[in-house]
Amino acid sequence: MMSGSHYKFLFYVTLSYSYPILRPIEKELEKRGHTVAWFVRKGTEAEKFIKTSDAVLHTVSEIKAFNSDAVLVPGNTVPSFFPGIKVQVFHGFDSGKKNKFKIRGYFDLYCTQGPKTTEGFEAQRLAVKNPTFDVIETGWPKLDALFTQQSENSSLKTESRKILYAPTFSPALTSTYALLDEIQRLSMERDWQWMVKFHPKVTAEEVAMYKAIENDNLRVIDADAVIPLLQSSDVLLSDTSSIMSEFSLLNKTVVSFNNRNPESWMINITEAHQLEAGLLSALKPNLDILKSITEHGKYVHPYHDGLSSQRVVDAVETMIKNGTSHLKNKPLNLFRNLKMRIKLGYYGL
Repeated sequence: MMSGSHYKFLFYVTLSYSYPILRPIEKELEKRGHTVAWFVRKGTEAEKFIKTSDAVLHTVSEIKAFNSDAVLVPGNTVPSFFPGIKVQVFHGFDSGKKNKFKIRGYFDLYCTQGPKTTEGFEAQRLAVKNPTFDVIETGWPKLDALFTQQSENSSLKTESRKILYAPTFSPALTSTYALLDEIQRLSMERDWQWMVKFHPKVTAEEVAMYKAIENDNLRVIDADAVIPLLQSSDVLLSDTSSIMSEFSLLNKTVVSFNNRNPESWMINITEAHQLEAGLLSALKPNLDILKSITEHGKYVHPYHDGLSSQRVVDAVETMIKNGTSHLKNKPLNLFRNLKMRIKLGYYGL
């Protein structure tokens, strides 16, 4: 753990998935005596999860006055006119979707989760003569709590086997429509407890569909924290989503539906009528798939020590201290930056 100067950190939030990623970092920053402020984009679903105790900045003028040394972002973009170095801390693992490793020219530092993400971004950094960013492998702060039992687990405890259904929001990849009838049938016929956790970008129609089939064995969960759900579940059902890798780090089995890039650590099905058989296999996994799950975990996130937040803060403190003069200037991104200014109603320097 590093020590020294007092710095100011801004957390830039656009969706509620940011909170479980940023809260562990916030705790580490406060432990070191740094100052933390939040900027939550107005009108987003993330607003309802902010705490009354959080120091929230509401306008760009307030952000300018706060004058942060670093801006930490789980999303893909950040306003270039916010003060401080820009740090990407990721909102999920690589799930095989397009543009996961796309460099958009916003960030000074990528704090990567493990060898898989590090290799992707480091390859792009080394591919140019004068890179615009640094890459430091830190592990993912969201998972600091994954290997410690959470207090919320007691309220989720049941005698029955528990299935967490967490589909992606991507219209081309989601399983919500294809699996609805089969999930409803299994929730009525099998003694399994179902928890349905949607991505923040899911449509209201999809939420309504699953709320309409809620019963004693199935409920839709509206919460920003997913780790208690992962810890308390026996099997995860998804499609093409980064949450599958999170779940696999607990050495538990994933059933995927029409996964974009199915791998040996998943049980991938391609038709709705295969769902019951897939779940039964997942509840009694064989040794081969358990071995594949373990190997996959080492590649995506080998850190089980709960210290990823410390490593992130160490990396950011170092860059604040040393500066970014060794990095090439970022591209202007004129169109994207103009759109950002319009969204935030800011046209100053």
